[in-house]
Amino acid sequence: MAHPLISSLCLRDSPEKGINIKKTINIMIKPLADRVLIEPKEAETKTASGIYIPDTAKEKPQQGKVIAAGPGKKDEPMEVKVGDEVLYGKYAGTEVTVEDKKYLIVKQSDILAIL
Repeated sequence: MAHPLISSLCLRDSPEKGINIKKTINIMIKPLADRVLIEPKEAETKTASGIYIPDTAKEKPQQGKVIAAGPGKKDEPMEVKVGDEVLYGKYAGTEVTVEDKKYLIVKQSDILAIL
């Protein structure tokens, strides 16, 4: 039996077993109320014209994948679900580091769009 605070996400098909497995992400964070745990997308390292961007000049990413979502509020159900690609505000949320990986916890109202 899994720990109640662990959220798992499975990606990509595995034809041998008939289940979706690429990588299972186990996070010891369970968002409360209308909060959402997001894994930010990597910042672009190269422009469309082929110029490499140094780390100091990279912009903070505004796009990511939902890793876990809270149950929502009584008057406001959750619109996003685990696995959704979302756009969020530039300075929205709180950064959290778990096992050397950065995540973002944001309120559902700070999510601008589901891609």
